[in-house]
Amino acid sequence: MAITYLKHGKPDKERAQDDAKTKAIVEEILLDIETRGDRAVRDLSVKFDSYNPQNFKLTDQEISDLMATLSDRELADIKFAQEQVRNFAQAQRESMLDIEIETLPGVILGHKNIPVQSVGCYVPGGKFPMVASAHMSVLTASVAGVPRIIACTPPFKGKPNPAVIAAMHLGGAHEIYVIGGIQAVGAMAIGTETIEPVHMLVGPGNAFVAEAKRQLFGRVGIDLFAGPTETMVIADDTVDAELCATDLLGQAEHGYNSPAILVTNSEKLAKATMIEIDRLLQIIPTADTAGKSWEDYGEVILCETYEDMLKIADEIASEHVQVMTDRDDWFLEHMTCYGALFLGARTNVSNGDKVIGTNHTLPTKKAGRYTGGLWVGKFLKTHSYQKIITDEAAAKIGAYGSRLCLLEGFVGHAEQCNLRVRRYGGVNIPYGGPAPHKDTIE
Repeated sequence: MAITYLKHGKPDKERAQDDAKTKAIVEEILLDIETRGDRAVRDLSVKFDSYNPQNFKLTDQEISDLMATLSDRELADIKFAQEQVRNFAQAQRESMLDIEIETLPGVILGHKNIPVQSVGCYVPGGKFPMVASAHMSVLTASVAGVPRIIACTPPFKGKPNPAVIAAMHLGGAHEIYVIGGIQAVGAMAIGTETIEPVHMLVGPGNAFVAEAKRQLFGRVGIDLFAGPTETMVIADDTVDAELCATDLLGQAEHGYNSPAILVTNSEKLAKATMIEIDRLLQIIPTADTAGKSWEDYGEVILCETYEDMLKIADEIASEHVQVMTDRDDWFLEHMTCYGALFLGARTNVSNGDKVIGTNHTLPTKKAGRYTGGLWVGKFLKTHSYQKIITDEAAAKIGAYGSRLCLLEGFVGHAEQCNLRVRRYGGVNIPYGGPAPHKDTIE
């Protein structure tokens, strides 16, 4: 494999040190929330967001008043985006069928898809009001049929952001709280005097929110382990440097630690893209953030063949992968590890982030090797059931079960099976003995 790094990001060791500092801070704050409940949430809100309202939970009137400040165009745009997300999520939901089959005469097996009963959705908004994140979490949970959906978002410039609140409300949130960061996910998962805990946490966030979700996993379910936004552009000489640079910086502006990686087999395109990135960083308003991400986490990887490009892309398993080559469908067919693919120069990651209909909460930090992103199925639990409806089937399955339990040394297990063989098969078996091999029960 012929691969050359024209630009490297921050070494893994330095990234791990940053993670360790975050971990310690989050542990302390979650313990404080568990110990002091609402008082801790309020103190943390004042400390981190300078926000101290009479109530963190918005009333119906407050929600209506906030939505009334939006223009007709803004509301229509939010509703359009939600329609796209709803349509795709509904199609996904309809693909998930309950099943029931008769595997042997008298033996019925099945499964049911049951919604998680309560979900806490975190919608980031301290730096940028992430309106679209409400569609991805709240709306998708609503399509799944979750009966209790609560949503938290931080204040934006000292007060609730009307567009985010509108998206939460229109998406189907039953309770809306203006709380940010660790205190939000901690309150939703642990519970306080005024907030009933949920069964599952979903939604993106900064490094502290992601670490809080990681530490709370097990106590509650989570959608996935999420880190900073990642983007990868896979390109050849069918596209130009402006497209590649724009798509890289468009995601690098998320934060100071958002990896942006170009994978290409064109040295000319690689060098031209780096020059174009330097030019764009002189003019884009978010250059301070995007430039820092590019400096510390940006990479340019030059490959000899398309097969090399595929291999390195699967090894990195980036969250967003923009493919702009003369063989986009070949990458779709062969790539196995990523968050979401964006195929062709006509599309881009921002489409997926905001409006096109697929979910933008996606795996990071190589989690694309073992999970996909948030979707309606994440809010559904597939539970199996079984029933035996004839005496003959009870005796037959019981006999096999008895012998297999004793093979493992589980006498009590075997007796559960033996009792059915005696009762429904008319066969006398001593306590803890193996069921006989008889045609009548085999």
